[in-house]
Amino acid sequence: MILSALLTSVGINVALCLLFLILYSILKRKQSYANIYLPRLVSEGKSQLGDEYSFERILPSVNWVKRAWQPSEEELLANSGFDAVVFMRIITFGLRVFGVAAIIGICVLVPFNYMGNQLNMDFTDLPNKSLESFSISNVDDGSNRLWIHFCAVYVFTAVVCYYLYSEYDYISCKRIGYFYSSKPQPHQFTVLVRSIPKSSGSSFSDRVESFFTEYYGSTYLSHSMVRRTSKLKGLINNADKLYRRLVHLKSKNDTQQRFGRASFMGLFGKRVDRLDSYEKKLEDMEDNVRTERSTIAGKEVPAAFVSFKSRFSAAIASHIQQGVKPTEWITEPAPDPKDVYWPFFSASFLKKWMCNIAVIVACVLITILFLIPVIIVQGLTHLEQLEIWFPFLKGILNIKIISQVITGYLPSLILEMFLSFVPPVMVVLSSIQGYIALSQIEKSACIKVLWFFIWNIFFANVLSGSALYRVEFFLEPKRIPEILAVAVPGQASFFIAYVVTSGWTKTVSKELFQPKSAVWISLKSIFCWSSDEEFEVPSIPYHSEIPRILFFSLLGVTYFFLAPLILPFLLGYYCLCYIIYRNLVSRSYFFLFFQTLNYITLYLHE
Repeated sequence: MILSALLTSVGINVALCLLFLILYSILKRKQSYANIYLPRLVSEGKSQLGDEYSFERILPSVNWVKRAWQPSEEELLANSGFDAVVFMRIITFGLRVFGVAAIIGICVLVPFNYMGNQLNMDFTDLPNKSLESFSISNVDDGSNRLWIHFCAVYVFTAVVCYYLYSEYDYISCKRIGYFYSSKPQPHQFTVLVRSIPKSSGSSFSDRVESFFTEYYGSTYLSHSMVRRTSKLKGLINNADKLYRRLVHLKSKNDTQQRFGRASFMGLFGKRVDRLDSYEKKLEDMEDNVRTERSTIAGKEVPAAFVSFKSRFSAAIASHIQQGVKPTEWITEPAPDPKDVYWPFFSASFLKKWMCNIAVIVACVLITILFLIPVIIVQGLTHLEQLEIWFPFLKGILNIKIISQVITGYLPSLILEMFLSFVPPVMVVLSSIQGYIALSQIEKSACIKVLWFFIWNIFFANVLSGSALYRVEFFLEPKRIPEILAVAVPGQASFFIAYVVTSGWTKTVSKELFQPKSAVWISLKSIFCWSSDEEFEVPSIPYHSEIPRILFFSLLGVTYFFLAPLILPFLLGYYCLCYIIYRNLVSRSYFFLFFQTLNYITLYLHE
């Protein structure tokens, strides 16, 4: 990719970012958009906005940036919880590491790369030259200047190790302090026991009682059997949703919203009084719930929550093998009640094993199938390949601005569109692996998405973009390192465009501006569609955001000495993340403490 194509991509994304920021600063001051821009404040009753017209309301403002910057870490901990602090420390870690890397890379490595003569380039027409002139590819073979890159790698490694150690020490101390300052929770004294063996003449409850009374007589407290309550849970959830709709409708006290059509979004059918209709449905659901509750007593499954008198006893019981057979009396720490995922409580060891194999096969197939859009995307970055594949497009591709958009902006945009389907798919696959906690599912999805990014975005793009166009070299295995040494720096321009498109624009648009929700609210306002549904405060999508942050860290570490021109763009991404997510964690997102340990572990492991 030439420099002018990259500048075109950067220009388009910067313009989109500014547009989204301006629209956000205007719309967030309107009450009708408060549910998507200030959901947490709305739920706490702290949102005092209006929809009346005034000149000040249509002017862009940056006051939200100042408010996001002001809170200290202690205030963030008190208002948003420990999860918010840990998540922001991940972003702060990236800022510190790549701040140092950008100084070394731009001030030291880029000038030496530029002064090389390996590529024999004429720099009189710099905008139309390849970005490889700023990479290590332009340094002469055997040049003594390579010692500068060698020393820079050691300095950068020392900086990363130091910051990793300090972050580990800081977060560990913070977590221990938070643990001791918080009240003991019931799930900390409880273990989940699964695969309870059957016994003729006694129920599962009797088996649990006799087993733990015999082996943990001095510390055993009580137990609660898990029962098949999927139907009851569905009835309760439906009744809860209907009750919230009813409360929400009564609080509005709006005659127009109270009366509506009975069919298809309130647009067709008989005109009814929603209050009376909801109250009658709620009474029917209450009767159904009572009936179902009376029938679940005998629906025990081979799983139970066992409580102990101390957290130490619960910890011991959850980490040792209880029975002779390793597939029986399986124990693990009990999840937080809000974190429980019920479908796999009664699953056998064989069923979970088969589900895991099926998920692994599905992940491999998805990874292989995703190579198709990757190859298409890489074809767009090489105009000469496009002209060979589609000769009738030669005239259009010769137009300068079109060629710059196609090679600079379009590939990363198409790739990001395909990638938007990956995180939800990985969540679905993780949910059928036998996990009993929502946080475990999200952590598993997070790891899957991260590995998918590494293989399909990094390695697949590097190989399909450079090495596969010279397949003949692979016939000589000795030249493979040489080919990769040229291929990886050669894809720096594509990854710069990807950082700008996926990092800058998507972070601002998806997380801050939320165009889909904004368009939906606007349509409802234009066509006077009424809604009696109560909104829920969202939580941060760990499974998509943490892999993205870690993947960009991988790009920064890899290209630090190979193509340091990527570092300012990465630094800009982390700066955007820092401001935007500080704003979101204090005004939009809802955090739960039970997820913290999983993501600290994942973060420090990576």
